[in-house]
Amino acid sequence: MATEVTAPVRGMHCAACVGKVEHALTSVAGVESASVNLATERATIAFDPAQTDFARLRAAVEAAGYELSEPPPPAEAADAVDRERAAREAEQRAQRRKFSVGAILSVPVLLGGMSHVFPWVPAALREPWLLFALTTPVQFWVGWQFHRGFLHDLRYRTASMSTLVSIGTGAAYLFSVAVTLWPHAFAGHGAVTYYDVSAVVITLVVLGRWLEARARGRTSEAIRRLVSLAPRTARVLRDGREADVPTAAVLVGDLIRIRPGERIPVDGAVTEGASTVDESMLTGESLPVEKTPEARVFAGTVNRTGSFVFRAARVGSETTLARIIKLVEQAQGSRAPIQRLADRVAAVFVPIVLGLAALTFAAWWLLGPTPAGLMALTNAVAVLVIACPCAMGLATPTAIMVGTGRGAEFGVLIKSAAALELLHKCDTIVFDKTGTLTVGRPSVTDVVVVRAAGGATAEASGEMVSEDEVLALAAAAEQGSEHPLGEAIVARAKERGLALPPVGEFTTVPGQGIDAMAPDGRVLLGNRALMDARGIEVGALAGRARALAAEGKTAMYLALAGRPLGLVAAADVLKPEAAAAVAALKRLGLGVVMLTGDSRVTAEAIARQAGVERVLAEVLPEDKTREIQRLQAEGRRVAMVGDGINDAPALAQADVGIAMGSGTDVAIEAADVTLMRGDLRGAVAAVELSRRTIRVIQENLVWAFGYNTVLIPVAAGVLYPFWGVLLSPILAGAAMAFSSVSVVTNSLRLKRWRPQHGA
Repeated sequence: MATEVTAPVRGMHCAACVGKVEHALTSVAGVESASVNLATERATIAFDPAQTDFARLRAAVEAAGYELSEPPPPAEAADAVDRERAAREAEQRAQRRKFSVGAILSVPVLLGGMSHVFPWVPAALREPWLLFALTTPVQFWVGWQFHRGFLHDLRYRTASMSTLVSIGTGAAYLFSVAVTLWPHAFAGHGAVTYYDVSAVVITLVVLGRWLEARARGRTSEAIRRLVSLAPRTARVLRDGREADVPTAAVLVGDLIRIRPGERIPVDGAVTEGASTVDESMLTGESLPVEKTPEARVFAGTVNRTGSFVFRAARVGSETTLARIIKLVEQAQGSRAPIQRLADRVAAVFVPIVLGLAALTFAAWWLLGPTPAGLMALTNAVAVLVIACPCAMGLATPTAIMVGTGRGAEFGVLIKSAAALELLHKCDTIVFDKTGTLTVGRPSVTDVVVVRAAGGATAEASGEMVSEDEVLALAAAAEQGSEHPLGEAIVARAKERGLALPPVGEFTTVPGQGIDAMAPDGRVLLGNRALMDARGIEVGALAGRARALAAEGKTAMYLALAGRPLGLVAAADVLKPEAAAAVAALKRLGLGVVMLTGDSRVTAEAIARQAGVERVLAEVLPEDKTREIQRLQAEGRRVAMVGDGINDAPALAQADVGIAMGSGTDVAIEAADVTLMRGDLRGAVAAVELSRRTIRVIQENLVWAFGYNTVLIPVAAGVLYPFWGVLLSPILAGAAMAFSSVSVVTNSLRLKRWRPQHGA
């Protein structure tokens, strides 16, 4: 039976690198499949342990020029994530250091290379030997990573961006060295060096790798935060004594004590005590859940009030939290639907350019006029210089930099070009309910009163208590409560400036409500079960409570001295901008879906207010990913908007994950797009920005490759037999620079972009 492992891979930079690692792995006997993800830098490998082992897999990857690390055991997951983060930060520092050195050396080289344009450049910077001295460390120290990659490409007969950078800059450098050593031999073509091409291109590409390394570092933060939710130790009861033991050492059946404010280490069931537990990391819902004996508790959730003992049922990799972590890793590790265009084209573009350069050299050497060798070298270098990947490399990152920078001004943070590329193709957007379409916390929506001595509603009587009296008494009973519903009632009473009557002897009735004592008698505030248990007839209030529940509201009965006084209803209300945002997305041609673990009645009530027509309700956290997969199986491109930790797997599974800035850090780290203002109109702005940016990228790529298609033949000398026209390396370099300037100028048009529907 095949064993499947997911292991970190270091050293990849483009799609060609992914192909080389996959080829190296699948070449090992016993490997059934290998899928490598560039964004997460992980390889998922299925192999037969009877035929091979991890050591052989690692050796094969190392032979290809990369590093494959052994996956850590679940017990060491937190430490492994910390080590990986440290390695990423070290890589970022190394690339930043190389870029800094390259920039310092390249600026004077660039000025020296453009001295014919700027006469004020000091004469010393025009000296070829000085330019040689400044460029050489850039070429062979800053750019060594590209040359090393090129050597590996040669070994495996592949091509990558490293091949383009190494060949292009190497040709410019060697040509410049030749001009420096033998200037008279190149006098016919101006005896001009191209050290600036070599140095500046390498420096810019290193800058791109540094920025890419920083972006990749955010991926691991999502997993790190998820792993950190589980405490490192648990208070276990063994042999009648409490002992703190590592969470990894907890066994199924162990009894564990939890105190207020502590996180639960593993999954289990309560055996003693009662409390409320914040399960928002699991369900996304803001209301704490009452826990009494036999109730299930989950790893990573937070105990709010009270102490209890529970028996461990699922530990290690079997906990719900561990499964969520695995779902995030699997979704993030799956192959992206669109690969980077430049890398795809590079696999064909580079061999073609090399072949054309070789053909150019051979044709001029055999058929060209005297001096044939010099003309062959000059024209071959012109082909290589004009085919330098500068414009191709700038086409995407400049548009991404300007577009994402402009988006950030409006609170829309887009983390990658891949997210932009996918978002503009999305035709369906899925919203989580709580904290996304709604504000994420309950507030009082209705206060219903009855007569002081009966059960008729306020509308049927003259003698009745007022709404303020009902609200004030309810708030007095909830004073000091940490329950969100109680906090909402107290907050509304404070907003109205109500004086609260004296109430004492507070008692929480688990699963039902609150029992307290006021001067006029006992106060009860809670659900219908509490009223029934105390023998209180609620009368017509029951109908009002059902109507409120149909609107997605939680209704609490208030009774004093055995008589019902009224209802206080609270709900997680729709965000003010939600309906407008949904309408704007529909106008952009997107289908809108709401996905929630809440009841269908509550979900449909919110959906009606928001204008959402399709509702997926009562969906368990682990099933949210499957719902996204079902939509994708229908052929849809799906964007998911959420803010809770339970949304993280669904955010990762979606083609594009969008996190609300008001939500949890884990969801934000797992997402591709973050709406920092917590405003749903930011999702509309993100779609608009992605479509505009991708259109600019497409224009840039058409220009970048179009000019290569036209000018490479000209550089090769195709016009010489007809009009005697040759494109010298000077003009080839100018054409390359013009192409780059055109790409950057086109990208800068994005600075004028503004959201059409707010952000």
